[in-house]
Amino acid sequence: MGEGAESLRDIIGRRDDREAPRERPAEGDHGCLGEARAHWIDRDTVVWPGEPACQEGAFLVFHPGDVPWGHGEQDCGACLIRLMPGRLTGQQRVRWPHLAGHPAYKVDPQDADLVPEALRGQVVAVRRDPEGRVEAVTGVQLPGVLDDLYAAAAGAVLGPSGKMFPKLAVWAPTARKVELALYGPTGRRVHRMRRDDETGVWTVHGPPAWWGLEYTYLVTVYSPDAGAVVTNEVTDPYGVDVTADGRRSRIICLTRAALKPPGWDRHAAPPPVPQHRAVVYELHVRDFSAADPTVPEELRGTYAAFALDSDGTRELRALAADGVTHVHLLPVFDVATIPERREDRTEPPAGELAALPPDSERQQEIVARTAGTDSYNWGYDPLHYTVPEGSYATDPDARVREFRAMVAALHEAGLRVVMDVVYNHTHSTAVLDPVVPGYYHRLLDDGSLATSTCCANTAPEHLMMGKLVVDSVVTWARHYRVDGFRFDLMGHHPKSNLLAVRRALDALTPAADGVDGKSIILYGEGWSFGEVAGDARFVQATQANLAGTGIATFNDRLRDAVRGGAPFDADPRVQGFGSGLAGAPNGAPVNGGPDQQRERLARSCELIRIGLTGALAGYVLPSGRAGSEIWYNGMPAGYTAAPGEAVAYVDAHDNETLYDALAYKLPQGTPMADRVRMQVLSLAVVLLAQGMAFLHAGSERLRSKSLDRNSYDSGDWFNRLLWDCAQGNGFGAGLPPRRDNEARWPYARPLLADPSLRPGPADIRAARAMVGELLRIRSSTPAFALGTAEEVRRRLTFPGSAEGVITMCIDTSGLDERWRSVTVVFNATPAPQAQAAGSPVTLHPVQAESADPVVRSSSYDPSTGTLTIPARTVAVFVEP
Repeated sequence: MGEGAESLRDIIGRRDDREAPRERPAEGDHGCLGEARAHWIDRDTVVWPGEPACQEGAFLVFHPGDVPWGHGEQDCGACLIRLMPGRLTGQQRVRWPHLAGHPAYKVDPQDADLVPEALRGQVVAVRRDPEGRVEAVTGVQLPGVLDDLYAAAAGAVLGPSGKMFPKLAVWAPTARKVELALYGPTGRRVHRMRRDDETGVWTVHGPPAWWGLEYTYLVTVYSPDAGAVVTNEVTDPYGVDVTADGRRSRIICLTRAALKPPGWDRHAAPPPVPQHRAVVYELHVRDFSAADPTVPEELRGTYAAFALDSDGTRELRALAADGVTHVHLLPVFDVATIPERREDRTEPPAGELAALPPDSERQQEIVARTAGTDSYNWGYDPLHYTVPEGSYATDPDARVREFRAMVAALHEAGLRVVMDVVYNHTHSTAVLDPVVPGYYHRLLDDGSLATSTCCANTAPEHLMMGKLVVDSVVTWARHYRVDGFRFDLMGHHPKSNLLAVRRALDALTPAADGVDGKSIILYGEGWSFGEVAGDARFVQATQANLAGTGIATFNDRLRDAVRGGAPFDADPRVQGFGSGLAGAPNGAPVNGGPDQQRERLARSCELIRIGLTGALAGYVLPSGRAGSEIWYNGMPAGYTAAPGEAVAYVDAHDNETLYDALAYKLPQGTPMADRVRMQVLSLAVVLLAQGMAFLHAGSERLRSKSLDRNSYDSGDWFNRLLWDCAQGNGFGAGLPPRRDNEARWPYARPLLADPSLRPGPADIRAARAMVGELLRIRSSTPAFALGTAEEVRRRLTFPGSAEGVITMCIDTSGLDERWRSVTVVFNATPAPQAQAAGSPVTLHPVQAESADPVVRSSSYDPSTGTLTIPARTVAVFVEP
């Protein structure tokens, strides 16, 4: 059976021999068997770009898989499905927009009964010219017809299930055979699985003794990559537990008591928080404790560290008391790129790293040597979507129990838990593709793998990949009590897929599922790029498209206006509102002259004002322009229908930390006290904006990654999160890794060598105290939680203010019994500024008792009705 591709060539060749001789089409021209340019989109329709074939000039050739090769010419008709010229319907054009302009063919009704069998072998499209000669040959992409023929599989329960007697189920409609390989004390035993012809699902039932055993599937299937029928041994893509490094799946039931930490069924999450009031703290599990000396060494970097009394856990409790509502955990599903057993990992020598100069190249060289085998990776390398990562457990076999204990500990600290999910790609095709080749990953027009995410893109527009996303999210919510999900590269998902996730979560109830699904928040990266850009293949889950859905997206307009420039600038010194554009030029030519700087400052302030409304498309600024009419890189600055659909942020795990961005952008001689104030001012824009606020862990304490703009594999050294102020903030840990930063080394070297850019303990404590005050102001003041666009339009205004100053006034009458209004003045300039006030006001009680003497000096002069705001300060005033 391994000669399928060659035999089909023989069939085509023999039939062609009866016609006039013709040279075979060239590779990449009209097609070949190494490509898949034809698309079988449903049981009746094939789309094949190129010149339409003549009547009866196109057909599909398939090998049934159970007929011996070498059959006679007279039997070739059994391997053909005739195609007739046709047209796509309007519905098909909507479903397949990237194919809408290409020729379509209809399956001859007389051959319709051959379709199910054809799909379980090799399928090739053949096109003839009017003279009957073979004109083009290509492989065929099958996801559309599989979704049509096996639509009933959408309701199937896949993976392990059952209470006393385990059942295993896997969707493999193209497989010739699927078997269960069970690994027990006596070795491997293989069990037959039964196929359901309506769904394409293979199942097997077993005795109670199967619980806890390791297993794989043996899938016998035609592989286009191999050009043959092969038998793949593969883990369960729907599995919920695996052995170390994901080598085998394990049969478990997540409701078993042995997999639950003490009190799991009784513990409760903190009260739900509406999405527009959420303050999210983005944290990496390993960062949290890897550098914390108050955590026992054997527990550093693990789930277990969250249940201890340590510097880190005390700080999380303090942040929760100040007003942080959620901890967002970077990927904690099973990751492909971290060895899960400690003995298999190699760490760089921390003592040697610490002894090197702050601007040395040696640190990054040392870290790079062990990057592939150390304990560190951000984790955007999915292996098994619905299994906790094992390297964060004290023992990979205890991953389920320890993950749950971490969630319970965070809940007890007053924090709800968000999980960073990465369903848009996989680290490789090793788990999904061997089960249904060519289905779970998105293919380009020629059949090659799409990798615009830098990895193997998945295809959640396909029915069963979309189902995998929904089922996985529901499992994390129901069985792990996860309170929110952040979708990586969400624009590579269809909008319909995210709405399906929302509906599935909304259906979860405390009585039936132990969780209130409607309280679970959803947000993600709504970027549009790659082969799906511009809704090329489906309506994407992007910023503008999600307006009105309640699903939030990151507001890059606000980020760039505050920081200055954009993440991929060749020169990192481009200034913004929070980095010196307002009166503190750094002299870099990239910023232009005074007039250009003034114009960019005005534009940045407009973007920030719209960001402060929650990026509302319909909010009209004093300029008379609505958010949707102000442009940012060719897109509307305002794009949401409700403030809770925007995530305000100025830094995250991606790109330089805020402190590092300011190190590049502020004049190098800026005193540390002023750097602290600009850090806090930048974060204040986030914390006092309408909508969701998002903080990168450590930004409240000036966290640095030594200017590393992409620390995904930079080890613990560059990613240190230091809870003890005496340890510094991480700046000056050496030149950042060459891989992604070498072009910026000329800018970085003199900064890292400058001791005045390393904050002392007092500086870090001051930043933390001021951010804590902003958090308390936000959480205690309804003015910063206007939940609807109507309320924002009615209550929030932007009075005129000086250049480099943004003033925001919120009418709180009927909303807050203490105050009639709240006024916020963001003074980004290096000089005090005056601002007219309509009514007598006083400093917000939190700031009136601030640890910062500068903000306490903010004042209101009743004789002139004028506010005075110190340099580089955010002051909040209230009207009794």
